[in-house]
Order: sequence, then structure tokens, then C-alpha cells
Amino acid sequence: MNQEEKMGVGVEVVAQEPEENEAFLDVSDTPEANETSSPEEKEAVLLERDLIPLNPENSCLSQEKVAEEGEEKTRFLDLSENEKSALHALKQLIQAALENHEFGGDIAFEEKNALKSDTPETEIPDTDEDGAKTVKAIEETVVSRAPSNHTREKTPATLSKGVSIWGIKLLEDEKSDVILLKFLQARELKVNEAFTMLKNTLKWRKEFGIEELMEEDLGLETDLQKVVFMHGRSKQGHPVCYNVYGEFQGKELYRKMFSDEEKRRRFLRWRIQFLEKSLRKLDFTPGGISTIIYVNDLKNSPGPNRWQLRQAVNQALHLLQDNYPEFVAKQIFINVPWWYVVLSKMISPFMTQRSKSKFVVAGPARSTETLLKYVSAEQIPLHFGGLSNGGNFEADECATEIVLKPLAKQTVEFHANEGSVVMWEARVVGWEASYGTEFVPSAEDGYTVIIKKMQKIKASAEMEEEKLIADSYKVSEPGKLLLTFHNLTSRNKILVYRINSKLSV
Repeated sequence: MNQEEKMGVGVEVVAQEPEENEAFLDVSDTPEANETSSPEEKEAVLLERDLIPLNPENSCLSQEKVAEEGEEKTRFLDLSENEKSALHALKQLIQAALENHEFGGDIAFEEKNALKSDTPETEIPDTDEDGAKTVKAIEETVVSRAPSNHTREKTPATLSKGVSIWGIKLLEDEKSDVILLKFLQARELKVNEAFTMLKNTLKWRKEFGIEELMEEDLGLETDLQKVVFMHGRSKQGHPVCYNVYGEFQGKELYRKMFSDEEKRRRFLRWRIQFLEKSLRKLDFTPGGISTIIYVNDLKNSPGPNRWQLRQAVNQALHLLQDNYPEFVAKQIFINVPWWYVVLSKMISPFMTQRSKSKFVVAGPARSTETLLKYVSAEQIPLHFGGLSNGGNFEADECATEIVLKPLAKQTVEFHANEGSVVMWEARVVGWEASYGTEFVPSAEDGYTVIIKKMQKIKASAEMEEEKLIADSYKVSEPGKLLLTFHNLTSRNKILVYRINSKLSV
């Protein structure tokens, strides 16, 4: 929406304490909302749960600032000395491998064999006990692998094409360094292991036919558009990918994807194709966003007895683990059934701290609240409790997130001018709240207009869109619009809203 179209002159949020004579639910069994707690103690409990900021003016985070703070270190000056040394050593190994055509793909098979016969083979020197080569050992390997002058004279011009991965040519510029750091981080800076992983990945990509796959029409786009899709960005600027496993509950789709080996193979190729297209849109410049947040919705997902789906997922995870290092910013699992929570707790002790830091698990009651910790409401689809695709707002119009304290009322005031149309969207995460709207004219002799009486917000388990409060009001005289929300429960709730106005046509 253009700035000239915005007619509102300010938003204020007014909190109201609960009235003494109002009777509500007993809160004695809810520690974070205990009536004996002071307001400061209640606020501290909320902050400890890592919810959204309490100051609504700071709720819309600066994308640039958060992106700088949240992404993996990819600027050379930000790297530790160990990371710099490992990166330098890995680049030397790759340079030698390129000159020896160890990655293949750029020259004909006969030419590679001819060149190989002129280049003496060398063994990789011994490694340290932890599997990592010393920088000195790596440099000796590079020297021994370097082709002779005679070999260099035979190197064809096609070598200058180099080797590319995810659209980035290795060793060409700083973008290549960002990719190499991913392989190093995946192997805990063990240069030899990172180099081996890179070689195996390049070999697998050729055998799998990645470049040909990018042009292939697998005919599954329509069937799977609600199963796997990209939507919006996180508060740190990461693209967000949704995997909705409940869609496979339908027998027809399940049969079409997994009923035989050929169909499972086609599904796997489609999933890799989707991933490749997503990765090539990332920013591999140092300091850029080069990871993705994955939201995995397990609501109504087929159980563990559906072995075909389990086999396909395991196959995909195996390929991702071996060939797509460090592309995950977070793995968020929502609407998780009880058995998955138990399983995740059993597996957790065997995971590295780095891996555990990327996994987030939330049951049905906490799913939207958990998403809001990482993704702003305007970037979350309606079906998952957000405001995105609400209708009256642009995708980049920021929503505000504030806390509704137990039993308290919160009023959002929006000042509007004559001749404008005010529009708003809102949700209360967790519901069990009431809502009303009124317009108060600026003139002392004006009459307050009750747009919507205070009443309990009704939720529907079948129609998620019904939970979205969306309305508009045409302003005939200067004044302010008041949106009032009343938390009817003993627990803190999150209110997300956005409000704006435009000239009446």
C-alpha cells in the first residue's frame, strides 16, 4: 500500500486491569498466572518462555538487523582462526582436484584418462586421531597432487568452466567460500572429511542427474502443491518451507505417491527437484541468508504403520543428510502427537548440540505460539494461525504482536480522518477471549458508534479461516477506532493484529 493511501494518524495500545467484581476461572493451578504473583513476576515468566516482545512498538522486527544477528557466520572476517585455516586448506585440495580432473564432468572420458596417465597417483596422508588432517599434511597432499608442467600443457581450455553446485562455481568467488563452509561445518572442520563429502556429493549429483532433473516435468506439481510449499520468510529473513504430512491421509493421494517402487522413486525425484529450485534462490553472498526454516505439520499424519511413506521419507532424509549440508536453519515440528514427543526425547541424548539446537517440537496447543517465535504473523498462512492471505493487506505490511494478560482487557486505538476506510485483521492465539469494536468521534457532541458488541470469539476446528477477525469501517468524521480484546482465561495469550486505512473511493 502506498504511503499516500494511508490515512491513519497513529495507533495506541491501552491495557486495562481486570475489574474486581468480575468472576473468572480459578488460576491457582496455573503457576505462571497465579493471582498472588506480582505483575513483574508474571511478565518475567512470560519472557522466560521466549514469547514475543511485550512492547508492541518493537514487535515488527527489522529484517536487516535480525538477519545479521541470526544467520551462520559466513563473512571471512567473522570466522575463527580454525575456520579460516580449514577453509584455506579445503580450497587448496579442491584446486588440486580440479587440475587433476578428479571431479569430472568438464572433459571427455578419453581426455581425462590421457591426463590421468601423466599424473602420478598419491595417497592421502595419515590423519590425526579425530580424523582431521593437519594443515601441514594437507599442504603436502596438495603439492603431491599438483600436475606436472607436462600435464598442465595438456589441460584443455574446457577446464576453465570449472565445477558448479547449486548454481555457484567452485573457487570462483566468495559465494563458493560460503558453500565450502557448509561442508566444513557439517564435518566439524575436519578438512579431509569435508573434502570427501564434497567429492561424494558431486559424484551423486551427476549419477542422480540433477541438472537434467531441473528441466524434467514429473507431473506432480498439482497433486503436491498443498503438501510441500514455500511461504513467506522468518523474522531473520529465512525462506520458510512447509511440509504438511496430513495431506497423505487421503487414500487416493497416498496410493498415487507410494503404492509401488516406481511411484516412490518419482516422488523422491520431485522432492529433490523442489529442494534444488529452492536452494538456487538463496543468497550465497557472505552474510546473506543461505538456510531455510522447515515447518513440519504432523496433524492427521499417517501413523508409523504406513511403511511406504516412512520408507520414502527415510530415503529423502538420507540423501539430504549426505548431500545438502547445513541448509537447515530450524526444523519446527507442530501439531505433534504424543508418541512423537516421547520418541524425540528418547533420541535427543544421541544428537549433537548443534543438531539439537535446530529442532523445535510443539504439540497442538502450542503450535501457533511456537511459530510466532520464529515467523511474524503476516508471514504465516491462515491455516497455521497467521494473517497471511487475509485479503485487505499487502504481504509486507507488518503485524503487531502483544501479550493479553490473564483476565485483562487490551484496547487498540486507531486515529482516522474523515473520508477514509479503516481495515483490520486480528487473531487471539488460544482463543477463549471476547472482542468488540466501536468508533469514537473527535467532536465533543459526537455519538459513539458500536460497530460490534463485545462477544466471545467463536472458534471452529473445521474452518480455520473463521478464527480470523477481519472487518472494515468507513469513517464519516474524524475520530478513533477502538478494538477491545478481553482475555477470559487465567493464562497469558498472544494477540496479533494489523490495522490501516485508505482513501474511500
